[in-house]
Amino acid sequence: MRIAILATLTVSALSRPALAQFTLEQARSYPYPTELTAAPSGSRIAWAFNEQGRRNLYVAEGPTFAARQLTQYDRDDGQELTSVAVSANGRWVVYVRGGDHGSNWDDALPVNVGSNPEPPKVQIFSAPFEGGDPKPIGDGDEPVVSPRSDVVAFIKGGQIWTAPIDGSAPAKQLFTVRGEASDPRWSPDGSRLAFVADRTDHAFIGVFTNDSTAVTWLAPAFARDRSPRWSPDGRRIAFVRLPGAGGAPDSLLPPRVNPWEIWTADATTGAAQRLWKSRETLVGSVPTTDGGTNLAWAASDRVVFLSYQDGWPHLYSVPAAGGAALLLTPGRYMAEHIALSADRRWLLFAGNTGADSLDIDRRHIVRVPVDRAAPEVMTPGSGLEWNPAITGDGGTLVFISATPQRPPLPAAMPFTPRAAVRTLGADRIPSDFPTGLVTPRQVVFRSADGLTIHGQLFEPKGGKSRKPAVVYVHGGPPRQMLLGWHYSDYYSNAYALNQYLASRGFVVLSVNYRLGIGYGYDFHQPPNAGARGAAEYRDIQAAAAYLRSLPQVDAGRIGIYGGSYGGYLTALALARNSDVFAAGVDIHGVHDWSTYSRAFERQRYEQSPDADTALATAWRSSPVSSVGSWKSPVLLIHGDDDRNVRFSQSTDLVRRLAAAGVRFETLVIPDDTHHFLRHANIVTVDNATAGFLERQLQPGTTTDTRATGHQ
Repeated sequence: MRIAILATLTVSALSRPALAQFTLEQARSYPYPTELTAAPSGSRIAWAFNEQGRRNLYVAEGPTFAARQLTQYDRDDGQELTSVAVSANGRWVVYVRGGDHGSNWDDALPVNVGSNPEPPKVQIFSAPFEGGDPKPIGDGDEPVVSPRSDVVAFIKGGQIWTAPIDGSAPAKQLFTVRGEASDPRWSPDGSRLAFVADRTDHAFIGVFTNDSTAVTWLAPAFARDRSPRWSPDGRRIAFVRLPGAGGAPDSLLPPRVNPWEIWTADATTGAAQRLWKSRETLVGSVPTTDGGTNLAWAASDRVVFLSYQDGWPHLYSVPAAGGAALLLTPGRYMAEHIALSADRRWLLFAGNTGADSLDIDRRHIVRVPVDRAAPEVMTPGSGLEWNPAITGDGGTLVFISATPQRPPLPAAMPFTPRAAVRTLGADRIPSDFPTGLVTPRQVVFRSADGLTIHGQLFEPKGGKSRKPAVVYVHGGPPRQMLLGWHYSDYYSNAYALNQYLASRGFVVLSVNYRLGIGYGYDFHQPPNAGARGAAEYRDIQAAAAYLRSLPQVDAGRIGIYGGSYGGYLTALALARNSDVFAAGVDIHGVHDWSTYSRAFERQRYEQSPDADTALATAWRSSPVSSVGSWKSPVLLIHGDDDRNVRFSQSTDLVRRLAAAGVRFETLVIPDDTHHFLRHANIVTVDNATAGFLERQLQPGTTTDTRATGHQ
């Protein structure tokens, strides 16, 4: 038996089946926009475009909103552009270059995908909106521009630093506090700075005024305070309060209530009072969807926030003087990517709602006043829209827009429902980008325990023969795959790969399994899932059963692939049901829950009352516990600078598969992260995935796979 690790794996598209209309490289050639933002005044906007790994800032200004490239980074070097902001006067665009800001740890550490002897830095820059070379502000992260447009505050080494926005002087540490400082927030007049000081088991909200004035702590308590938000007049601050760490160990298997409160404090004296208290129920717990509590101080002296308390992640507002919270967004849909208009009168969000029943698997921009329940869908139709903002002059709604065929682009429209939409930067889509994409079809089926599951079915065009099929499993798991291009670049990549697989003759089913978002609290937080019993695996089995029921699918040629949590469920499927899944590609998956979490480590005399049972359940919920029944071949892929799932999860599985005699191939990406920040690495991973599935499920294809090793 011969075993080796693949250092590189490439797939050549010299010859393809008759169904193929485009190459994978063409499918992945689209520019991907992120970080869309508007200046607090005027009509200037900015965003980042990732064009095959070359990440640059673009800007536009009303009324024409003609897209213009601002920076000139010309290499696929894996350096993210994040925290993009336009100064209040519109003269500067501030951003961070470097890091891996979708990671679970070390997000602000440099990423060196090029394996360079001198690694890149994580740096803050400012660029003149009118054009010119970017100016380095300093090494650091989390920049916030003063409302005066003169200074940038940011985090470096767990402390707050500042620098002139024009880079005219070196950055300096603003002050020193115990703990890790984070979430700096300027007062509306730019004279003070609120921040969080995290001291491990507790956290305070502080207000810095100047070098000669002591930091004001807002009602310090045995609690973890976070999310400071200034009132429009700068006199008060709202913040979120959670219980401090400690107490007797609780049970590990049942879900836990995580209550929270909203407080308001005098920004000068620190005196505070509780404004609102969550229900001490599971649905009343701290929300875990995009933006968390999404706390903001709005117009009409109202504090707005998001809560899951009625079973859906909805927006509420409460008078700052006290009173009942008002539900702003009633209905069976979720609100995410939430923004407050510059005049603080409107909340904008992306919601899976609209007149079409299919909208539950889309996103549209919705606006709602902060003081009444009158939501309006601004962008109805069969497309998808997200990341809304209103220009500072209040006249234009900007967002990112896509369709099932057209990849995401920034867009603008008058701030009026159903107004004409103008896309920005469409000329950046390459001329050979595929035009033959399929429109995924919504399918609904039931799991073995009766739960309703949504999926998107990609069906090849033409041909009557029974076809191979693939189940695609998203990661997260709090994600929702949609009927079109996705608002995450990671899942847009999966959408492109699913389109490519369909062009190669595969029927592809993307499954929205329980633990995902978009279908309410009970679906998002189900019992006995993950390390508590892997209940969500039933939904993967149901997806395979649905494919087997289709007359165009060859039930003996069903594969599976997924990344991250999708990699976990892929490995679980192959370990438990090699009789159903003929092959799979596991991309940086979790394989052993018993070693994944510190919850199972003995660190004190007292132990959780169900510690032994929970550890055994975690083991039984892991793919490694079922390697003995794993028969189907698998391709394992992992980047070794992964900051979301440790590389050791895959090195351990490789040893176990080898010992069990399971056929496997491996692809290791040195120095790249969970998100494969280098475009060339994404293409390598996608080509490897498609090539492996073709060789295993479509024998006789002419795809040429060359690897340095295999088993």
